[in-house]
Amino acid sequence: MNYNSEDQTASLVQIALATNDDFHKIVETLGRIGVASWRDKKLFQSCHILHKRGNYYIVHFKELFILDGKQADITEEDLQRRNFITNLLLEWGLCTLVSGPEVIENVGSIFSRTKILKFHEKSEWTLESKHSLGTRQRHAPETL
Repeated sequence: MNYNSEDQTASLVQIALATNDDFHKIVETLGRIGVASWRDKKLFQSCHILHKRGNYYIVHFKELFILDGKQADITEEDLQRRNFITNLLLEWGLCTLVSGPEVIENVGSIFSRTKILKFHEKSEWTLESKHSLGTRQRHAPETL
């Protein structure tokens, strides 16, 4: 995936929210969608909602690494999962599509490898995120 310094959001999936409350609903919902480790009952969150310059985007966590200037090997499957999850949010009426892929093909394999926890199942699983939006890493102060 290509990102340039002038417009890092050009290839992201942009959405629009009907109300401010929709942002919090999407954050909570995305925390319950991802790749599951059934043995450990852990769910690894795949996507996040990014708010940048008044716009909202659904992004795969690897896209966030790239936006942070870190190395990430984003695959076609990662992008398909992001698009599949975005389509779910659209179907559920949590947002509308501003720009990005409109039709997701071959969702069968992505659907079978993506776990969607019901709200009441949250307490039975450990929810993990590989990226934390809005947090900065603090470095130990240098000694002289």
